[in-house]
Amino acid sequence: MASNRPAPDTAYYEGYSDDSGFGRGDEPWEEWNPTEDSVRPVRGKHRVAKQRGGLARSSTVLGVGVIAAVGAGGIATAKDKPPVPISLPDMSAVTDKLPDVGSMISEGEDEGDAGQSGVTQATAAGFAPTGAASAADDQSTAGAGEALRARILQQAEVKQDQAASAEAAVAADAAVKKASEDAAKQQSEAEKKAAEAKRKAEEERKRKAEEERLRKLAASFSLPTSSYTITSTFGQAGSMWSSGQHTGLDFAGPAGTPLKAVHSGTIKEAGWSGSYGYHTVIELKDGTEVSYSHQSSIQVSVGQKVTTGDVIGLRGSTGNSTGPHLHLEVHTPDGTGIDPMAWLQSKGLNP
Repeated sequence: MASNRPAPDTAYYEGYSDDSGFGRGDEPWEEWNPTEDSVRPVRGKHRVAKQRGGLARSSTVLGVGVIAAVGAGGIATAKDKPPVPISLPDMSAVTDKLPDVGSMISEGEDEGDAGQSGVTQATAAGFAPTGAASAADDQSTAGAGEALRARILQQAEVKQDQAASAEAAVAADAAVKKASEDAAKQQSEAEKKAAEAKRKAEEERKRKAEEERLRKLAASFSLPTSSYTITSTFGQAGSMWSSGQHTGLDFAGPAGTPLKAVHSGTIKEAGWSGSYGYHTVIELKDGTEVSYSHQSSIQVSVGQKVTTGDVIGLRGSTGNSTGPHLHLEVHTPDGTGIDPMAWLQSKGLNP
């Protein structure tokens, strides 16, 4: 237990000396056992006893020291950490040795609560800026992250828009190319159809012109006889012909049937001609020669002018003949023999 006792009232103890260790009348100090009543301070008159070294033992000094220590430690260690509540430690071990402090704490329990609240408030006040800074940092970090996210999304949208634009451009180019190809194809098909239509129209025009020409020729040309049957054609091979092949076109039929001039011309030959029998040749204006053979009689003379359809003789079987028929030959101006069938057809006639 402490051997100190409360300082005597100087008004009562005149000879009090803090260094003597003795009281009034030099009697020694008795051991002091403090109680709640003995240590209760007298408000307004309490004097703080001093330890050696001169440190005042008061609840106020101790409270301020604790707050300062806690505040200093909190400031040093609470950076970037949320504020935490701080309470006073158990002071029972100290109050046993410091009765004044103990009486202050035990007496002013309400004041202690107020002190604790003050410490808490001071501690909170000490850490509030750090917490606010942390919250501000968090908000700043969140704002920076949100800004970065927004920028990334914006860049992604720009990339998507660029890709969509490129795809649309490619599609547009493809559509233009396809449209151009389709237009070229349609134009080519239209040109082909037009050319085909023109060709057909030209063919039709030529056909009609040929029909008209043949119609006019047919009016000016005539078949050499009527009531006939074609028995031998041009170029037909056989031993009965001296050249080995037939040189004309045979119209077999009743003897005495009239033979007519196929076109207007001049009689070049008229009379007997060996294997041809009675034989007549008409020279046309273009120099073509048409001959009639195997006649039973001749009704024209050399140099006579004839027109289409004039009778020149009668069908017979004279010369080298196996029966009544007309042997018709056609020669070009140079004397070359040609197919009488084709020549008659070229004139609009169909034997």
